[in-house]
Formats: sequence, C-alpha cells, structure tokens
Amino acid sequence: MLKSLQSAIAALSAAAFGLALSAAAAIADEVKEINVSYVTSPFNLQVMVTRLQSRLEKEFEKDGITINWHEITSGAKQAQALAAGSLDFGMVMNSTSVLMAAAAGNPIKIVSAVSRPSETFALVAAKGGPASVAELKGKTVAGPKGTVLHQMLVAAIAKAGLEQSDVNFVSMDLPKARAAMLSGNVDAALLAASLVIKSEEEGAHVITTAKGLVTPKLVLAARPDFVTKHPDLVARVIKVHKEAQSYIDNNRAEAIALGAKEKNISIEDATKLADWAGFTTSLDQDDLASMKDDMDFLLANDLIKEVVDLDDVVAPSAME
Repeated sequence: MLKSLQSAIAALSAAAFGLALSAAAAIADEVKEINVSYVTSPFNLQVMVTRLQSRLEKEFEKDGITINWHEITSGAKQAQALAAGSLDFGMVMNSTSVLMAAAAGNPIKIVSAVSRPSETFALVAAKGGPASVAELKGKTVAGPKGTVLHQMLVAAIAKAGLEQSDVNFVSMDLPKARAAMLSGNVDAALLAASLVIKSEEEGAHVITTAKGLVTPKLVLAARPDFVTKHPDLVARVIKVHKEAQSYIDNNRAEAIALGAKEKNISIEDATKLADWAGFTTSLDQDDLASMKDDMDFLLANDLIKEVVDLDDVVAPSAME
C-alpha cells in the first residue's frame, strides 16, 4: 500500500514538473520578441540610457527574447502602433496622447512614469516680440494643436484674462513654428527642449513655460492585452526603467554626457535639459487630477468626444 502511494506521488510530481516545463515552453514560444519605441525628445534620458547600455537586451537575453527598437517620436503614431500590435511598449508617451487614443477606442495602459518636464515646454517670441501673454492679444501664435503645448497656451491666455479668440492660433509642427517665429511670420511659437535653447541663442526670449499652467506627464505605456497576458514581462520592463533612473541619479555626469552625445548637443545644453526634465518613475494623485484637467481641455476643444475612465488607463504599477 505504502509503495503504491509513493509511486502515485512520484507520478503526480513528474506530471506536475512536466506541466511546469510545458507552461514555461509555451511562454517562451509565445514571446520571442518585444517591440519598444525609442523616443529621445525632449530629453528622455532614461530611455537613452536603457537603449545605449542595452539594458533591456541584457534583461531578456536569458529568455531568448529579442528587443526591437522603433524610432517613433509621435505620440499618435505610437498609439496607432500599439493598437495595431506592432508595438508592445511606448517607452515615452505624453499622457494626453494616451487619453486621446483611449477616447478613440484604442485603449493603452500607463504602466510607469517618465517625467514631468514643465520647464521644457515654452511659449517663445523673437527679439522685440511680445514680452508677456497679455501682449499676445491680436497676435498670431504657432504650434502643434491638441498637445500639451496647445493646452499650455490656452491656460496662459485664460490666466492673462484673455479669451482664446483674442489670439490667432495656427497649428504647425515645432521646427516650422520656430522658423516662422524667427522670421517674423508669426508673433510667437510653442516650442520644447533644445528648440527653446537654440531660439534663445538666436535672440528669442521665453514668454512663459508650462510651469504653473499645466503639468506635462510623460509616461511608459503598453498594450493592454500584453499587460494582461504577460504581467511578469511588463514588471521586468518597468524594473529596467527604474534601474536606468537609478543609474542617472547615481551617475549624473556620465548619464548626461551619454545623452548629450546621443542628441548631438553640448554638455551645457544637456545639463540644462536634464535640470528641466523632472524625471520620475511613478505617478501620484496630483497627476491623476491633472489628467482630469487634461480631459477637460480635450473635450472643450473637441479633441475627444467622451470622458475616459482613468482606472482603465492607469495600471496600479504606475502609482508605485
């Protein structure tokens, strides 16, 4: 009897071990590659450190998982790639892009945070141009519509006691907006990061930054189905992201030098951008409140049609 019981236990143990091996093999067969975006602007030092030091590759090498980097800078295009399944992680996305995608029926999960670069985004005028937001009445401002920069302009106009109709807003991408501002074809431009620095070097001045007006929130996002099917892999990507931030915290000069080389800018400019960046790895309750304000802006400007439930968009890991 005892011998039979021992044999049965041994058989069950072998079966369980076999099932575990089969499950592991199934996971390995299922995920052979992870597709991630590479976004360096405005100055996303964590993702630059992650890629240039092959941190994701080293993390998943033992699993036989290949990391494919895709240079997709537009938040909207990242959202499209995530919805299509050709991208698993948007390593740096603006939370506003996530909200717009979710409102359009393409849900995206925010799984971690990247930065709050309030001082990186600015309203800039050429030499001799408007010195205050109040002076923009009757003037023309160029910049990308439906972005945090556009939202900053709307908030600045309201704070100055003006109406949106008091300012002529022209939708234009950042390089074109900068060129139009410097040439005098528009009175001011909405710019970010190194474009602000370069414009100042050419005599332009900052009218206001986003600080105190809106809170830009750059986040690490993923496909919801990938989050559901592979929570362990998502956790490891987040771990690598946080380790990159730890490296920056502990090796600031080396990290900034790495970013300066990658962006082909001076150490001085890279240091300034790093100081402006507001790096983080988690969202807080203020960020959630800010996202609700962002939705109000998007609704008011007919950029989304309905309110997005933040519980559907923000994963618990983003708050840790």
